[in-house]
Amino acid sequence: MSSVFHPAPERLDRLSALLLAVAPRVTVHGAHAQGHTLCVQLLSLPGQAPHSIAVGPGPCGQGPSPSLESAQDGPPVSGPPVSMQVLLEGPAAPMLMREFDPPLVLPLASADPALRHAVQLLCSELNAPRCGQPAMLASVGHMLFIGLLRHLVAHPLASGGLFAGLNDPRIAASLVAMHEEPQGAWTLESLAERAGMSRTAFATRFKDSVRTSPGKYLSQLRLLIAQRAVQSGKSLKSAARESGYLNASALSRALAKARPHRAAPERTPVNAPARPRPGTSTAGPG
Repeated sequence: MSSVFHPAPERLDRLSALLLAVAPRVTVHGAHAQGHTLCVQLLSLPGQAPHSIAVGPGPCGQGPSPSLESAQDGPPVSGPPVSMQVLLEGPAAPMLMREFDPPLVLPLASADPALRHAVQLLCSELNAPRCGQPAMLASVGHMLFIGLLRHLVAHPLASGGLFAGLNDPRIAASLVAMHEEPQGAWTLESLAERAGMSRTAFATRFKDSVRTSPGKYLSQLRLLIAQRAVQSGKSLKSAARESGYLNASALSRALAKARPHRAAPERTPVNAPARPRPGTSTAGPG
């Protein structure tokens, strides 16, 4: 059974805005999923409680995936760990996926109490199954994933990136504004105002924290939203309005620019000399 994030009616906080933008669907011991998928594994030694959480891209298998296995900083795992799969169905999924590539390992000893409690609940339910277990596992799995994101926002493991930006209250205010209303007429000035900073100071601080400029971040977010809208069957005009592009023509140009360019095959000019056969020389008379 899967669990889907439903926002509370009150004003969004920095993590709720991110959850809305990525739309996670959590499954404990579920079937393999396609698309933007994170594998979350509780690592432990035989007969011991989990000592760390490993997170990396890709669906969970029957044992530790090579990417997560290489990320482990603790003792080796014997046997398949407890695992859950998080399918990110929102347009901003690629942005969050980058935060876990390369995979990371979080020691539970340093984790927030709420996250450790969610781990205990999950293990308790798996060790002593009772009626309603599928629904319970889905709910606890989603609690664990939110607790993991809470911890990474409060304690970023990298010096820059999305979690580092959300950790900064001023930069987080601008990120939440873009996530809440990507189609808004945002300018550097209006985003700086949300952050309570001057335009220059905001631009510098945003780039230092998120590793990209505010304009590039917003452009990427809008493009991802537009691509998802077009893929779902919406018209260019509707997708442009939803994502914040000026019109369908502007969106069409952005989509064309974002498509991967294939290298053109080499062509031999009509009047070009033929290539020499192997073993022959192109040198003139000596």
